[in-house]
Amino acid sequence: MSVAGTQHEPVDALVIGAGAAGLFYGARAGEAGLRVLVLDHATKPAEKVRISGGGRCNFTNIHTAPENFLSDNPHFARSALARYTPEDFIGRLARHNITWHEKSLGQLFCDGRSGAIIDMLVRELQAAGGELRLDTAIGDITRTADGFEVITSKGTIGCRRLVIATGGLSIPKMGATGFAYDVARQFGHTVINPRPALVPFVFEGRDKTDFASISGIACPVSASNDRAAFEDALLFTHRGLSGPAILQISSYWLAGEPIRIDLLAGTDALDKLTAFKAEHPKKSFASALETILPNRLVNLLTARGDVADVPRLADMSHAKIQEAVTALSHWSIKPAGTEGWRTAEVTAGGIDTKDLSSKTMESRMVPGLYFIGECVDVTGWLGGYNFQWAWASAYAAAQA
Repeated sequence: MSVAGTQHEPVDALVIGAGAAGLFYGARAGEAGLRVLVLDHATKPAEKVRISGGGRCNFTNIHTAPENFLSDNPHFARSALARYTPEDFIGRLARHNITWHEKSLGQLFCDGRSGAIIDMLVRELQAAGGELRLDTAIGDITRTADGFEVITSKGTIGCRRLVIATGGLSIPKMGATGFAYDVARQFGHTVINPRPALVPFVFEGRDKTDFASISGIACPVSASNDRAAFEDALLFTHRGLSGPAILQISSYWLAGEPIRIDLLAGTDALDKLTAFKAEHPKKSFASALETILPNRLVNLLTARGDVADVPRLADMSHAKIQEAVTALSHWSIKPAGTEGWRTAEVTAGGIDTKDLSSKTMESRMVPGLYFIGECVDVTGWLGGYNFQWAWASAYAAAQA
């Protein structure tokens, strides 16, 4: 991207952040007739798009609804999500001949690499007359009579609309910073404590040692606390627990509290174990459990005393089988913490929505100032929901 001189004529909309939300806003605003400039301190655009979905970009979820998002104001996302839907984005992909497939639970992925999405976003921005300027550091931002003045490493830029799309704190190795929160506070907005979300749990002591001993073992579970429950896979790791069910519940977890794991989720365990006993009365209870759970996990659970093994099922009463099923369905463990920002897929918390318009994403306190995407206190579930929020919030702001 070339830079002409150190001073720039004012633009209609200056977007800070060349990720999913920023690029999408730029193209839609350009199509609406605005002169748009998108800036980013990174040397490449939309790197989180590039790595998402294992490099195939889980770009939306067909089941997107307000209930799939966490926020202090659970109703805030309704307006934007209703006005730009997964079907709208799918239609845009079709116009660019980008094919896709559904994996599970409504998650949509590109058939090819995620770079196709990035190319589409950049091409649409340029086709709409917008400009993308990378490797540009942002300095002071001041309010002016006509809008805003932003000092950058490549000159001072005036704009009527300032759109902050720099995301949250997740994955700092890709350049994530608290820039959006600093801007919000500068102009009087409240920031709800940002915390890592969609992130693995870590453990200490015996739990860490035990889980590391079966690292790589996975099984379907239900993970829950008093606020949410998710049924999906759990994965044991060298540091603790991961897998979709764990990542999901992590967004709703508060430090110091336990989580409940139903290790028998989706199975009629009592009937299966009772039937196994009738057919194999001389076998052990552990043998029966291994028809439902991975054998290494069964060995660990019995070694820990989380469930008692009985050498002969014939010696185990129906009540004792029921007791074991109940214990395995209500396995309670207390994480020491999470892996933090390093591996968190998104940020929970962020800019308080009480001072933003749910229709336009514009600040109610500072006209012309917009916040979109991950920096806002709207956090989606795992599986494409956060990208749909990026598209929808950007579209809402561009239609203002």
